[in-house]
Amino acid sequence: MPINETLSQYSDWSYTTAAAIYVLALVFFLIEQSFGAKGRAAAERAKQKVLVGAGGPAVTETPGVITTPPQTGRAERIGRMGAALLVLGALLHLTAIVLRGLATHRAPWGNMYEYGMATMFVAVVTWLVVIKKFPVRHLSGFMLLPVVILMFVNGTMLYTIAAPVQPALQSYWLVIHVSAAILSSGAFLVPGVASVLYLFKTANDKNPAKFPKFGPKLPDADVLDRIAYRTTIICFPIFTFGVLCGAVWAEAAWGRFWGWDPKETVAFIAWVIYAAYLHSRATAGWRGTRAAVINVIGFSATVFNLFFVNLVTAGLHSYAGVG
Repeated sequence: MPINETLSQYSDWSYTTAAAIYVLALVFFLIEQSFGAKGRAAAERAKQKVLVGAGGPAVTETPGVITTPPQTGRAERIGRMGAALLVLGALLHLTAIVLRGLATHRAPWGNMYEYGMATMFVAVVTWLVVIKKFPVRHLSGFMLLPVVILMFVNGTMLYTIAAPVQPALQSYWLVIHVSAAILSSGAFLVPGVASVLYLFKTANDKNPAKFPKFGPKLPDADVLDRIAYRTTIICFPIFTFGVLCGAVWAEAAWGRFWGWDPKETVAFIAWVIYAAYLHSRATAGWRGTRAAVINVIGFSATVFNLFFVNLVTAGLHSYAGVG
């Protein structure tokens, strides 16, 4: 069927608008992070801990009473506006994906541009779920920063006009295998960012003078650790399913389950790293900083596989590249 150029154009406009809204939301979230009540309260708690350690009076809290500051300041209102913008951007992002699929009459992830677009959408939706479950909305700027950067790279360097996919991709495995890869790769951005922030937080707890303005405004390290672990433990089975489906598709397309293709190899390395993270997280001696470092390495391998392997190396997956 011919490509619907009108729907393709609307998809491009929706993608560009969503990226612009994400940038605006990023600014709002950074304002909340810098001047919001949660950041000030976290800094005050850190200051009180220093005073107590120096012999100052201990701060007592009433059992069963949650002493969270009221979220009524101007920065908190700006943060809520940022969350509303994030939802609006996600809706436009989804519109761009759906219109791309309608324009091409296929699953809208047949090339690097479409794959990156879908992956970033999953990352944003995953973060929306996280801020619904955990009081970490003021950290959304740190999550949106890599999303905005990757969307800019995706929409400029990796942009591909709407077109039918090559015969090798005209298979139902495109929906099954690639969608699993998109879900896991996009969602892995959240634990990656959470683990990076965890490392900053623990470093600041050990030496408050190391990040005096940034570290105290982060939530407790335990919160960041739980976000990273719970997200990873959900994503890992999906990632495993995607790797297995890729092997089955490879056998059907190329006559072998495994051929040490660069993309296959790096995906397997990332799988091993995430398996090591989950194992280390379940082992008392490797919890905390060591586990967070492993998780950051796993996320780095995922990003490396997503961009560098597709753009620089040559392999059997090159037909799904940038153009």
